[in-house]
Amino acid sequence: MISSRLKLKGDKVIWIVVFLLSLFSFLSIYSAGSNLQWTYGRISAFALLLRHAMHVLMGWLIIWMLHNIHYRYFAPVSVILLVPAVILLLYTLSQGYTIGNANASRWIQIPMLGITIQSSVIAGLILMVYLARTLSKRENPAEWTFKMVVWQILAPIFLVCGLIFPANFSTAAIIFAQAILIMIIAPFPNKYVFYTIGAIVAGLAFFIAAVVTFPDLMPNRVDTWKARIENFFDGNADNNYQVERSKMAIANGGLLGTGPGKSTQKYFLPQSSSDFIFSIITEEYGFVGAVSVLFLYFLLLVRFLLVATRAKSLFGSLLVVAAGFGIIIQALINMGVAVNLLPVTGQTLPLLSAGGSSIWTICAAIGIVQSVSRFSSEDLDKADKISDDNAAISNQTTQMHEQEANEIYA
Repeated sequence: MISSRLKLKGDKVIWIVVFLLSLFSFLSIYSAGSNLQWTYGRISAFALLLRHAMHVLMGWLIIWMLHNIHYRYFAPVSVILLVPAVILLLYTLSQGYTIGNANASRWIQIPMLGITIQSSVIAGLILMVYLARTLSKRENPAEWTFKMVVWQILAPIFLVCGLIFPANFSTAAIIFAQAILIMIIAPFPNKYVFYTIGAIVAGLAFFIAAVVTFPDLMPNRVDTWKARIENFFDGNADNNYQVERSKMAIANGGLLGTGPGKSTQKYFLPQSSSDFIFSIITEEYGFVGAVSVLFLYFLLLVRFLLVATRAKSLFGSLLVVAAGFGIIIQALINMGVAVNLLPVTGQTLPLLSAGGSSIWTICAAIGIVQSVSRFSSEDLDKADKISDDNAAISNQTTQMHEQEANEIYA
């Protein structure tokens, strides 16, 4: 009885990929985390590993719980949770605090539990589910009016992204990109998609003009964004310490790497267990290890696409895009930063980097995708069974009528 209830359903390949990434994360975290005690003297690698293990186990529990809930129930829940999510963002913006090298208020602590959460990632997932629910309500684009678009779509997007933006520009940008992607895929008027993009461009232009005119408006964050962009295009090693160390780690890896735990750059990279863990993976496992990690994320993308196309409803398809594609986007951004294709953003590598709320949110997204996969298949099986039963009854009725007719004629 217990084993049947604990049985994992949904897409088997997704389960395998998530398990492999989670398992590999223990090796990476234990190795990359050794610099915390060496550099900062605040936590040992083993203590970090135990904490990461608890986060991963909690994350797997979240996946299992959510994949047992029919995905149609996520629609009303997202509407209910959207307001508390906005309130949580407001509280974080005013009362939050920093962790590590972050210079913005991104985290809040749950009283008595001592657990810190990053409210932006939680609010982002809730917003994505809400958009999937709202956009799936109308399958005819002509049904959308300007007033409906403003209040039901644009207002939640700009409110959530606007509250995340001051403390975490990269996360706000990812959430906005996901929102645009869902709007493009959904049966939604294209003109409103362009209006939304135009509005955000105009808003950014107004913000840039404001900070240029009033330099003291947000000096801490604006200086950080400006420095990161300038360092990215400048290419000066003295001004781009993290990226240069990351590139050195990747170069040291070669084809097969230096071996597990034998990274040297982990002692110099400040965020070796989170933002730049891909660099440590490449140094220790080489080009082969880096390509293997990239392949696992590519496999996840393929399975997400399959689940989305096989969903029995528009909401199910949009839900997979809303919940799953953000994981792939975040992974590509993290790896792009590590190889100096993108400016430093502070995004973690999903399922591989250390973290608490980031791991749990990613696992929640995977649980939602697995719910769509599981119940779409079960609904299809039920429909096929009903169809077969109806066909059997019809055949049986036909045979009875034929038998009665033969008896009458006889």
